[in-house]
Amino acid sequence: MTQQIYVLNGPNLNLLGTREPEIYGATTLDDIHQQMAAAQPDSQITFRQTNSEGELIDWVQEASKQADILILNAGAYTHTSVALHDALRACEARIFEVHISNPAAREPFRSTNYVAACAEACIAGFGARGYLMALDAALDK
Repeated sequence: MTQQIYVLNGPNLNLLGTREPEIYGATTLDDIHQQMAAAQPDSQITFRQTNSEGELIDWVQEASKQADILILNAGAYTHTSVALHDALRACEARIFEVHISNPAAREPFRSTNYVAACAEACIAGFGARGYLMALDAALDK
């Protein structure tokens, strides 16, 4: 059976590979997409990025109806969006949270997390490899 997997990315993740490479590394979002598709060729992976909170919420609602698994890197919306939290609470897909850096080891405002309470697991601090780790974990459970 083909797994339907949504991988949703929030604000500024389109800048991966150029934005603060000392924190986020040199891997681009397109690189991550290609790695995930190669790692799981039998799954249908919908891979998206937006800088818009409303669009991200729309995609979470779509994933609720279409996906078996949602892998989410909400970026800064992790720390600010109650609306995203509410959409995730209503989501029927299994949710796995990813962060390239470790938010808990960064600025104090990043200690607020509105996604974690809705996710089965959070993978943070492993760089771009965290996406593949989340995919492995989601398919292994």
